[in-house]
Amino acid sequence: MAKAPKIDPRNGFCSETKIFHSLRPPVPLPPPSEPISITDHTRSLLHASTTPTTPFLIDSATDHRISYADFLNQVQSLSLSLQSHFPSLSQNDVAFIFCPPSLHVPVLYFSLLSLGIIVSPANPLSSTSELTHMLQLTKPSIVFTTSSLCHKFPETLKSINSVFVDQPQFQSMLSDTTTGSGVVVIHQNDSAAILYSSGTTGRVKGVELSHRTLIAVIAGLYHNKHKADGEDENPLFPFDFENMLEAIEKYKVTYMPVAPPLVVAFAKSDLVNKYDLSSLRLLACGGAPLGKEVSESFTARFPIGYGMTETGGAATRMIGTEEIKKHGSTGRLSEHTEAKIVDPDTKEALPPGQRGELWLRGPIIMKGYVGDSQATAETLDSEGWLKTGDLCYFDSDGFLYIVDRLKELIKYKAYQVPPAELEHLLQSIPEVADAAVIPYPDEEAGQIPMAFIVRKPGSHVTETQIMDIVAKQVAPYKKIRRVAFISSIPKSPAGKILRRELVNHAISAASSKL
Repeated sequence: MAKAPKIDPRNGFCSETKIFHSLRPPVPLPPPSEPISITDHTRSLLHASTTPTTPFLIDSATDHRISYADFLNQVQSLSLSLQSHFPSLSQNDVAFIFCPPSLHVPVLYFSLLSLGIIVSPANPLSSTSELTHMLQLTKPSIVFTTSSLCHKFPETLKSINSVFVDQPQFQSMLSDTTTGSGVVVIHQNDSAAILYSSGTTGRVKGVELSHRTLIAVIAGLYHNKHKADGEDENPLFPFDFENMLEAIEKYKVTYMPVAPPLVVAFAKSDLVNKYDLSSLRLLACGGAPLGKEVSESFTARFPIGYGMTETGGAATRMIGTEEIKKHGSTGRLSEHTEAKIVDPDTKEALPPGQRGELWLRGPIIMKGYVGDSQATAETLDSEGWLKTGDLCYFDSDGFLYIVDRLKELIKYKAYQVPPAELEHLLQSIPEVADAAVIPYPDEEAGQIPMAFIVRKPGSHVTETQIMDIVAKQVAPYKKIRRVAFISSIPKSPAGKILRRELVNHAISAASSKL
């Protein structure tokens, strides 16, 4: 009989397989062969903890509320109405959703997913060019949008079924009593969603997630949340930083997914101290690593987690007051998740304390990239490991630390310099409002670190001062060697720094001086 692999109880590392295992207690998941949708699974969880009159959704701008019972009724009515109005709409078709935040959107998601329709939501800030690319990737059978956004769509939209969620017709569909075509059988490996990963290293990709992936993510969040007195409330708000803070205080928000720039705002803005944010129990941050300076002021109050679109948004998290003392970490592996730290050059799996590329495996992992078999093959290996592209390490207690994106490392002579590490140092300077670091071409060194700085109002900090402050805190090869001042740092809608734009800006500026 084969010996069971020996797993270190402190960090989950198996010295034989070089795999890190989750130390979290497993959460119950339905057997993989059981036909069930993410809608039905979520409904089963909510039935156990929610009363019909519980406020289920709240619009913080209007204070309009939908109870749990009304929400379920609207989902049921919309499902039946869609089957009646669009008889050609069938299981595994794609629904493209291009809407600003509203109480209709969660109803729409639940309804479509219950019918086996694949939901594909796009950021309403997307341009016509970006929309055209997304539509080509997903080839939707139906589009849900608003009358104020339809002008962004290309001409090809005219051949696709369209529903405007801000029109009376949609409102009537939420209370329709039409009978539909019956129950749809959905298998967990069926596709549930196509989400878009930001294109900082190329064009936007369509990340295909299964019902099983979403079930694993939701089950983990549900079983690990710490109940406060009363029920959790889930307000919906169009983004404005101070309005968001007001909503957190007013509605006692407990969970928020956030982008890195928002974490910086939490850490540096004076507005934060004006509001009671004690209800927050988890903020999930994805998109870029957080450095020690930002995370220390942030995680002193809020636990955070790490994820990416390709993992359904959940890979590690912090739970409880003891774990959030691990400043700079993004927590321990989520339930049912395995990890490896792989040397980018030798492909050897590494033990705790050593840096390498983070690989992840488990039910939270995507099926692949829609319409891009090459990118899928480059990211997912034959054993189901997802290569994240993040340079990371686990400490001796199994906590994950993210150093930077591998593709964004600056190659200075024989050294690798993580831009994010320098950005966090720059953002800790009181006179600096925001910062970005890029690789600048250099004949002798190959590349040198160049900083783009947004000064705070009234600041006159100089290039020399910036370089001197950083030089005192880093190894010589990591020093900032060029500085440019800029009014704002270009970022994607997800909050990622668009370094390629800054590189082009720096090179064109240098050329114009010749």
